[in-house]
Amino acid sequence: MDDKVIAAMARWPNVPAIYGWLSLSARGEWRLHPRGGALDDPDSPGEAITSPPILQFIGRNYAGDERGRWYFQNGPQRVYVRLDAAPYILHTTSEPADGGGLRTHNGLAVTAVSGWWLDSEGHLYARTEHGPALVAGRDLAAVMAMLQTPGGLDILDKLTQEPGAADAIPVGADGVPLSFCPADDIPAILGFVRHPQPDRIMPDRVAPDRVAPDRDAGAEDGPAQSA
Repeated sequence: MDDKVIAAMARWPNVPAIYGWLSLSARGEWRLHPRGGALDDPDSPGEAITSPPILQFIGRNYAGDERGRWYFQNGPQRVYVRLDAAPYILHTTSEPADGGGLRTHNGLAVTAVSGWWLDSEGHLYARTEHGPALVAGRDLAAVMAMLQTPGGLDILDKLTQEPGAADAIPVGADGVPLSFCPADDIPAILGFVRHPQPDRIMPDRVAPDRVAPDRDAGAEDGPAQSA
């Protein structure tokens, strides 16, 4: 997290968190919901955030709380995120520094996976050192092709040999389990909340003065004001 953001949190520790203004798509795209209705209409796509500096700022100051709710720390204010799939979206990368492996939507190299889950809709999830993640649809075939049993058999071949397998299949030299589950069970299994809610109901929705940061990342301007 940025030093200026940490300083702002210390200076203004009691700024109310906001909900419904930001979402993360299943493709790993940050989306802004200017009317704060992301939770009122979970299917609303919002507006794409395309500014590289803003995307980088959000990515650096993104974290999860003790209840599995994920948020963007905008200066002193938490902006909780509607997750359309998972806290992180994984893409394959050919970067030498990543070992030709995986990288999260906000640029973090994935070096450790402690579990894989293939859900009933064909989506592949992972528990990484950064948190729960979904393999992006466009990268699913490439990732499945990379996975092998400890004996060197491709996972796709293993699944073909044992269709409808219920037991977990060990993957890689360390035998990381690939498990199977209903799609609706993924948040509970991996411990995250797709649609975060406030700890208590506020009398009025608190609207941010801005969700996107200014050049000083909101750390020196004080908390956002109610609209």
